[in-house]
Amino acid sequence: MSAQNLTCPAPISADPYPTRLHQHPEQPWRERREHTVKGRHLPGPLTEQQLDRFEENGFLFEPGFLPADEVATLTKAMSELLNRDDYRGQPFTITEPDSQEIRSVFAVHFLHRAFQHLARDPRLTQRVEQILGGGHYVHQSRINYKPGFKGKGFNWHSDFETWHAEDGMPAMHAVSASIILTDNHLFNGPLMLIPDSHKHFIPCVGPTPEEHHKQSLKTQQIGVPSEHTLTKMIDRYGIEAPTGPAGSLLLFDCNTLHGSNANMSPDPRSNVFFVFNRRDNACGEPYAANKRRPRFLGHEPDRLWQAEDN
Repeated sequence: MSAQNLTCPAPISADPYPTRLHQHPEQPWRERREHTVKGRHLPGPLTEQQLDRFEENGFLFEPGFLPADEVATLTKAMSELLNRDDYRGQPFTITEPDSQEIRSVFAVHFLHRAFQHLARDPRLTQRVEQILGGGHYVHQSRINYKPGFKGKGFNWHSDFETWHAEDGMPAMHAVSASIILTDNHLFNGPLMLIPDSHKHFIPCVGPTPEEHHKQSLKTQQIGVPSEHTLTKMIDRYGIEAPTGPAGSLLLFDCNTLHGSNANMSPDPRSNVFFVFNRRDNACGEPYAANKRRPRFLGHEPDRLWQAEDN
């Protein structure tokens, strides 16, 4: 008998990607149903070779995407948000698990004009359109700051598994864009990705707790693949950690498995992060949670957000 989902409000047969199961399924993963690159017919800066790499690996790294003067403007904007005392302790800011140092600020394209402009920059949005193949909106935005020596790591996960289970994202029609604001090297906790993993959806075990986001944004434990499945995936595909100078761009598919180590160096690691979701893939009711996460974690098309909204 197949595993049953404990919290999904719809029948399992209606959900192509059931997760948060009460036991491990017979098969460790399901094959992806959607195409990865859907806009090859659209004009844009990505070449056919770059689109091929994204299609095959589930991510694409472009060093030097932004020039130094633009990086400096964004770094200043990041510092302004991280150092606002009135944002400390707010639901949309996340501190390190064992300190009060802010590690993430969400909804940054609503909080600062510099990030609003970047989210609309054609150099970025045209790349997104080539991958998604249609109109899009920002599902989520944030800045991540991993301080030297103190920045903690993050468990392996697929973002789509969380967005599907807890935000109600129906299908794999989203792409993440991470612009590095400080040099990334092997020792300051760069993002690690499993190439080709985006082609397989890994169901996770364990029901979604109430208010799960309050814990998962600090240390994720629910929505994490089993070590047995991760071992099989890494044995098959390996691990890559793109590193490069500030201003580089990492585009990765919503279902690509990724994680990061702790920052073991004195050098901070920071980035600004946008999730672009296709408009016809807008979120509905969550598939494996009792209610959707707060709006600062999952925006809706054409709907404004303010800090007071939480």
